[in-house]
Amino acid sequence: MNRTTLSLISAATALAAATGVAALTAPGDASVGSRATTARLPVERSALLCPAPSTSDLAETTYTSFTPKGEGGGSAAQKAGADLLAAEKAQGGEPKEKDGKEERKGKGGEPKPVVAVKKPGAPVTATTSDPEAPALIGTADGALAPGWSTQQTTVIVSGSGRSVSGTACTAPDTDFWFPGVSTARERQDYIHLTNPDDTAAVVDLEMYGNKGALKTAAGEEITVPARSSIPVLLSTVTDERTDGAALHVVARAGRVGASVQSTDDKRGGDWLPSAADPSGSAVLPGIPSDATSVELVALATGDEDADLKVRLATPSRPITPAGHETLNVKSGMTTSVDLGDVTKGEPGSLILSPAEGSSPAPFVAAVRVTRGKGGKRETAFIPATTAIEERATAADNRAKGSVLSLVAPGRTATVKVISSAGSRGGTAVSKTYTVKGGSSMSVAPPVPSGVKGGYAVTVVPKSGGAVHASRMLELPKGGVPMFTVQTLPDDRGTVAVPHTSEDLSLLND
Repeated sequence: MNRTTLSLISAATALAAATGVAALTAPGDASVGSRATTARLPVERSALLCPAPSTSDLAETTYTSFTPKGEGGGSAAQKAGADLLAAEKAQGGEPKEKDGKEERKGKGGEPKPVVAVKKPGAPVTATTSDPEAPALIGTADGALAPGWSTQQTTVIVSGSGRSVSGTACTAPDTDFWFPGVSTARERQDYIHLTNPDDTAAVVDLEMYGNKGALKTAAGEEITVPARSSIPVLLSTVTDERTDGAALHVVARAGRVGASVQSTDDKRGGDWLPSAADPSGSAVLPGIPSDATSVELVALATGDEDADLKVRLATPSRPITPAGHETLNVKSGMTTSVDLGDVTKGEPGSLILSPAEGSSPAPFVAAVRVTRGKGGKRETAFIPATTAIEERATAADNRAKGSVLSLVAPGRTATVKVISSAGSRGGTAVSKTYTVKGGSSMSVAPPVPSGVKGGYAVTVVPKSGGAVHASRMLELPKGGVPMFTVQTLPDDRGTVAVPHTSEDLSLLND
């Protein structure tokens, strides 16, 4: 399964880089203008990583890349671009040959773009049915950097991997938590590790079950070669078979992208993205109204147990699930609970907070949601996600089947939802929604007029309290309610930049 080949998404975007150039000064007298203030400016570069989609001959994957309209990053002289490139390389670093012919190259010998985003405001798509489709590495610069999003959606219509599997491509990092993984015999969970850099990364995989840390000698010091991607089957990392586990990915050298691909013999599967960083509370938005099973997995990551209050935010008010009012999560151990059909025909979102009288303790959490019954079941994962600070986008939406979930765990909030032009035409539309405090709202986002192809949905908080969001995409087939859910964390399209001014007194000795 190892793939040392990889594709590039060079889209002119690196999510961690700051914008603007500041003239640095030493502390001085405020009278000469040396006191610094902070402004938020658009990023100049963003980076995204997508895992290899599927090894199935029956899979078809759609890549959707999008930058919302808004204030662009970069200087006036900086060229903007956002390209999705496929650049497979063999072990020795030479271009890989296919059928005796070298892959097609673009200008300057660079790999030819698969998707080239030229301007913000409309998504660009590409499809592949290649079972050897590699992982993707991407960057975007200039005006296409702020808010740049890419999503891959894979449909497998039959076989044991039958499912809709979707994931948003994510920024490289050094630390990831995945509550909800499994090494049970009916599950095949792979952690995909993608290294975007020119030097090798070294990664440790730590796993936890309901009795504590699992033995993971095979998960230590995994080398991910430069600009490559490898999948690791979790049941080979530990000999212990367990469901309701949690995975901690730590890069001890370099940085990687990490996503878990989960397949169930009887219930389909989906991608499990990393959960929000450990915190004393969590919001898991977007449990569908017809969920037949909702399995919650939580892990207390600190030295203290986490005693949690469990609430379900419904369209009208928060309620406490009968029999599951509180949850005690032991330090270093996972706790799993099957909430059954907790939504009772109404869409909802889970809110986990410190139980009354208890101190906040850091934990991570995710739910596995099942729709359908018997042999016509399908699953998706919803990890805890952070609130949207300024903007968040779901890049891949269709004329039918998209459901946007919004939850305001505290105060009432107002958000603006913008549906972009389609990938092949149409006119953008927007609509404003008010989400009552403590409630969850599920809506079909406004469909762009005259839309052709897919479109992107962007959520912008306008006033009130914090808002968390997710987007469900339904693509039913043969009586199976096939679907995927992606949470919508903030797109990190802006960065705080200190504003400073010159202090000529530095020239005086």
